[in-house]
Order: sequence, then C-alpha cells, then structure tokens
Amino acid sequence: MTSQRPDGWQPDQYARFRAEREQPFYDLLDLVEPAPGGRVVDLGCGTGVLTRVLHEQTRAAETVGVDRSESMLHQSAEHAGDGVRFQRGDIAEFSDSGLDVVFANASIQWVPDHAALLPRLAATLGPSGQLAVQMPANEDHPSHAVAREVATHSPHAEALGGFVYRHSIESPEWYAELFARLGFAEQDVRVQVYLHRLPGPEDVVEWVKGSLLTGYRDRMSPDDYEAFLADYRQRLLSQLSDERPFLYPFKRLLLWGRMG
Repeated sequence: MTSQRPDGWQPDQYARFRAEREQPFYDLLDLVEPAPGGRVVDLGCGTGVLTRVLHEQTRAAETVGVDRSESMLHQSAEHAGDGVRFQRGDIAEFSDSGLDVVFANASIQWVPDHAALLPRLAATLGPSGQLAVQMPANEDHPSHAVAREVATHSPHAEALGGFVYRHSIESPEWYAELFARLGFAEQDVRVQVYLHRLPGPEDVVEWVKGSLLTGYRDRMSPDDYEAFLADYRQRLLSQLSDERPFLYPFKRLLLWGRMG
C-alpha cells in the first residue's frame, strides 16, 4: 500500500468474512518462534485486533502496528497499551533496525518490487531476527481474473486511465531463493489453499469488495465504480456455478525465515 493511493479501505466490509480472513494469520503465526522481551513490527496491521494476538504470542516487550489506512487505524486504539502501539506509515518506506520479528499478514502484495522491498525488510532485523509474510496468490481465479478483464473494457479503461491491478507476487521458488541470498539460515515457504464455503457465488463479490476491488475503487468516481462493479458482478457470476454453499478456493503464500 503506497502513500499515493487514497484510503479506500472499509473496515466493516473487510470484516464480513473475518473468520476466513483471520485463519491465515494464525497459520503464519504458528511459524514464528517466540521472542521474549523483543521488538516486533506488524506491517499492515489494519484495525489492530490481531496485532494484540501477535504481541502476546511472541511475548515481545514492544509491538508496533503500522498501517497507511486512517480508517483502519481509527479502530486500533482499543488494542493499544501494555507494550502495543500503532502508527500510520507506508510499508514501502518502512525502516528500522534490530527488530526481532517483522510480520506482514496480507499486506505486502500491495507493494511493488519485492526484489527491493524484501532486502529492506531483512535489513531491519537483528541477529536471529524473523521475517514472516502471508500474501494472497489467487490471481488465476475468476474472482481476480475477471476484475482485470473488466478493467480493460470501455468505459472502465478510460475511467481508470488504463490502470489494471495485479498483486505484486512472485513464485514460491523465487521467494525461497531470495530468502537464502538474504541470509535466512532457516526458512519455510509454502502455498496453502483455503477452501471457503460461502452461502452462494454472489458472496464472492462481497469478498473481493473488501480487498481486491479497493484497488479499483480508489481510482474511480463513485458512479464509475458502481458501473465497474455492476459489470464485474455480471461477468463473474456468469463464470461461476450456482451451487449453494459455494466453494471458493483461495491460494495463499506463507513465508517465514530466521536470520543466522
């Protein structure tokens, strides 16, 4: 998430599928070793509810949640205190040193150029510091592919100025090799498929309205976005089965490394 983009995040929409969105956080956290008395940063902390969990599980002395969204951070105050604090910031510009854990759950896919970003994040770690990252990797599913398709058609292409959103995701092998070159003595790189059982196919639209489609919503007028959303909904539902419950497979990439 870069500082140039408007803040289009809607916490209530994002939270509609809270349980499903939170499970990858817990799976990533399971890879992280405790850092008693250490310093932890949660990049893309959102509302901060999971930052508190991260702080308690790592047994850190200090955990800082960082997010660029004022609307998300507005809800974080209730989770601050006892070693947890929050600040507004851009992941692409984040810097620090001597950190014990850098944790980025469903956030750095919004930041381009991972070949430059990940070395910067690794440089913030102290000896035996850990980097833990979770990113959606579902670009080939119709929920994501149809959005790219709609964005290339008139009048949406004109409204978007030619913009087509793609997450900044490389292959698992690419991340494994990069982690090794960055000095991570131990690493765990995996693709995990989460099978979500939604009430119906129309709920896939509600899912991406809280995440992927914000990349388009931010760049369009309200009327243009509603027209975009209507075309997206029609094209997507024509490609999905009408089974109920609807099975929505969602791939995610989980990365963990410890310096050594």
